[in-house]
Amino acid sequence: MNPRKTSRRLYSSMLMVMAGFVLYVLYANFIHDPQAGEFLSHKENPKRTVPVSAWLNVMYVHVIFACIAMVGGAMNFSNTVLQKYRRFHRANGYVYVASVMVVVLTSGYMAPYATGGKLTSVPFNLLNIIWPAITVIAILKIKKKQIHQHRQWMARSYAFCFTNLFIHLFAAVFHSGFGLAYKTSYVIGVYSAILSLFLLAEIVVRTVFREPPPQLGDVTAR
Repeated sequence: MNPRKTSRRLYSSMLMVMAGFVLYVLYANFIHDPQAGEFLSHKENPKRTVPVSAWLNVMYVHVIFACIAMVGGAMNFSNTVLQKYRRFHRANGYVYVASVMVVVLTSGYMAPYATGGKLTSVPFNLLNIIWPAITVIAILKIKKKQIHQHRQWMARSYAFCFTNLFIHLFAAVFHSGFGLAYKTSYVIGVYSAILSLFLLAEIVVRTVFREPPPQLGDVTAR
């Protein structure tokens, strides 16, 4: 099996998943249920009432910048973009970093109101520390001209753009598939998603990004 063809197929598959999820998220949050009534109905913590108006505004910002991060991050993994559109790659990279920081900040606001209470707010807040730290490491690597290591750390960072998707996939499996209560399913989904994305990112780094493509060697030498 040709490693390059396999890499291109994986990249194409990731692009399709990303595009479908972004379109779904935008539709669900801005057209189908802009007041997030269905999602908010599961937040039943009497000790921490959700300030709906402020929460919705923060959620809209969170969703928009999460989508920007997903699209921009995906584009920068393209070897064509790296080789032929270096300035765009750099500018888009900074947009990605800024978007991740906005997502983390807005997530920090929403974490205390997360479904499941402290059982979910704690891992969300830990992720809000780990994700930007990984992203900053990726930036430091490129500042040192370590392009291959930069791409590996960016792969680790980009994996967490899919946190929401994985949470709801796991929650749906445990809620609809195993009949668990939604709150319990969501809590399990949060932990399962974070652990799965850590593992998935490492698998990608150690397989797809194990060796730098020849083009990257040329770029590094310049």
